[in-house]
Amino acid sequence: MLARANRIVRGDDYRSVVRRGRKSATAHVVVSVVRRAVTDGAPGAGPTRFGFIVAKTVGNAVTRNLVRRRLKAIAHELLAQTPTGYDVVIRALPAAAQAGWPTLLGDVSRSFARGVEKAA
Repeated sequence: MLARANRIVRGDDYRSVVRRGRKSATAHVVVSVVRRAVTDGAPGAGPTRFGFIVAKTVGNAVTRNLVRRRLKAIAHELLAQTPTGYDVVIRALPAAAQAGWPTLLGDVSRSFARGVEKAA
């Protein structure tokens, strides 16, 4: 489970990342990454935060929650190898409902790496 410090919880933050972030898409997910602005003299200070968007087009409530839990687990794994100061929003596409764990892990990892590379 992601700690509160590692989650995007405000709607304004979600909108900001989706609008201004560097996007990288695969068949299953779209990952938006933005480097946070300078705060307290340190560029991008603070932990990396993740947010998740799993729309009704992905499936029923059970399916959406399964996909969301998988994405949260992947984000938790990525957190250990992530530089600090980024905001990341992962939007699941309808194909994510049929994707297995290894497929989602690979797609999110690649998209996240490309997004960080573009945002840096």
